[in-house]
Amino acid sequence: MVGLITIMMSVILVDNFVLAQFLGICPFLGVSKKLDSAVGMGAAVIFVMVLATAATWPIYQVLDGFEIGYLQTVVFILVIASLVQLVEMVLKKYVPALHKALGVYLPLITTNCAVLGVTIMNINDGLTYVESLFNALGAGIGFLLAMVLFAGVRSKLENEAGVPDCFKGVPLTLISAAILSLSFMGFSGLFQ
Repeated sequence: MVGLITIMMSVILVDNFVLAQFLGICPFLGVSKKLDSAVGMGAAVIFVMVLATAATWPIYQVLDGFEIGYLQTVVFILVIASLVQLVEMVLKKYVPALHKALGVYLPLITTNCAVLGVTIMNINDGLTYVESLFNALGAGIGFLLAMVLFAGVRSKLENEAGVPDCFKGVPLTLISAAILSLSFMGFSGLFQ
């Protein structure tokens, strides 16, 4: 059990997919303008990451058994795309406000390299099924944490009067993301 918690905490803080591995940057920059959208996107990514891992790990075992493991990327993308469509249909039916707020970024979870990255890294790192699920959950929580922190930073900076005009917009967003990423470097070496 300690090993599973270590896996989760490591991927949340030390090996954060967004802030340390730079995967999933598109929704990180695009949906982090408002806190509620950031939380919604983070929750959707957690759901898709865990379900994608739950589905792709056994599928890879079958592919590997038939010695066609090289097809993993194509098969994983198909599985992830199906899961994202499921999430989109559920949100559209039960949480239409969140569905509208996420807009075009919800279907982009299909191409979110963080989701594909966690499924492939679970295989490449030789994690067991349970370890893979905890790794995916931790990666999703880390994604949510990065989104929420960055949404807070962006909302604070939008209301600042002292920001020079040349830094407003994209430059300030990228500089803020870089500083937030640097702050997570303080966790390196925390978990082995």
